[in-house]
Amino acid sequence: MSCGRLAGLPHVDERTPAVLVLPGPVTRDEVTGLCDDVRALLEVTRAGVVVCDVGGLGPPGLAVVDLLARLELAARRAGGRIRLRDPDPALHALLDLVGLRFQAEGEAEEREPALGVEEEVEPGQPAV
Repeated sequence: MSCGRLAGLPHVDERTPAVLVLPGPVTRDEVTGLCDDVRALLEVTRAGVVVCDVGGLGPPGLAVVDLLARLELAARRAGGRIRLRDPDPALHALLDLVGLRFQAEGEAEEREPALGVEEEVEPGQPAV
């Protein structure tokens, strides 16, 4: 199942990241167009991140992994990256299995502690 592609890019608000909805199973023929969409969204918004809504992709498989890897590569070549919205827990497990890491909405950035987390400097001393 696949839905038709709209011509052109949707209106993009500068305060919110661009969102690319990935509908249903994506065929190999559609991958190139989606990579072009990611590059175009990065160019238009200059935000550095495109949020890919993967909730409608269905059960994860190697085709989904290939799609996400190609979208990330296209984004990196354009000076940005992709972030996943609404990923299935099985997709996280599959991506970990093949050695790919993607940031998902709602997760803390790498090297940044989650909000509200305090660390002790020395055992027995109060948290900073």
